[in-house]
Amino acid sequence: MNTTYSPGVRRLMARAGSQTQFEQAAEDLRCYAGLEIEPREIERVAEDAGRQVEQWLGDEQQQIRLTGVAAPPRLAAGTKFYISFDGTGVPVRKSELVGRRGKQADGCARTREAKLGCVFTQVGLDNEGYPQREPGSTTYVGAIESSTLFGWRMYAEAVRRGLEQAKTVIALTDGQRYNHTIVQTHFSGAVHIVDLFHAYEHLTAIAQLLWGQEAKAPKLWRDLLEAGDISRLVRKAGGQLPAAAKSKKAILKQLRYFEKNALQMRYAEFRKQKFFVGSGVVEAGCRTVIGERLKQSGMRWSVRGANAIIALRCCILSGRFEDFWASRNP
Repeated sequence: MNTTYSPGVRRLMARAGSQTQFEQAAEDLRCYAGLEIEPREIERVAEDAGRQVEQWLGDEQQQIRLTGVAAPPRLAAGTKFYISFDGTGVPVRKSELVGRRGKQADGCARTREAKLGCVFTQVGLDNEGYPQREPGSTTYVGAIESSTLFGWRMYAEAVRRGLEQAKTVIALTDGQRYNHTIVQTHFSGAVHIVDLFHAYEHLTAIAQLLWGQEAKAPKLWRDLLEAGDISRLVRKAGGQLPAAAKSKKAILKQLRYFEKNALQMRYAEFRKQKFFVGSGVVEAGCRTVIGERLKQSGMRWSVRGANAIIALRCCILSGRFEDFWASRNP
């Protein structure tokens, strides 16, 4: 890192800049460390550190892609190995949105999707018989990038964490098309589960299209979903199709979501095997890793700047920051 600050001060600046707005980070460093540093300097050093983290991780990913070799920790016998990924919008500058369509009423975009993935392990059950995540086992990767690049990023992290040792691998996703592609390309041996709560959202959407915005899915539909009886669920919900062409088209789209993901919605079977059926871990990660830092009021990022901070936060929250720093400052 080419800067006039000492390695120790750069380390503090990088951590502070990754945690909160640069103005607040400057105030924190003044209060806690007696350092008078301008916010723009914290921004520069934090983003530079993030780009170096990304290069460090990129080198590791390339090595894994070329050789398939990693030195993961040994997994305990019976460990269930999970991969999960999702996306969340990051507000970016107008220059980063040229030619992109979005969800606004006028068809414009205000955000770019940041993809976030996590790896964690399950060891046994809690006192009530529910799956229990191993404490401290969750690590993160993420970036604003194509699903193809993100798939390789996710694969490299899984290999680093012990994918090749794992006898039981579970992929938890929201069922979008690119999620299927990533799982089929990099984790073909995994048990693929579509998050139950996303499935409930799609079921509720059908009810609202039929009966209004306050409507809830009938109990029979919910029971069929919980049982994983998707073919019967589609028949029951499809039997309610309205005559209105617009509503009918929207409902058919929702029904296709269930048809395409039927194999990944065998929830009764998955629960018998004591698997997690919800993607709460990565959804919480989207809030803590990305939302709490990059989605605050008034923020508008460049993709380059956002990716630097995402890389830095993933590194810190995965417990790898000290390893990275040691590699740069021997």
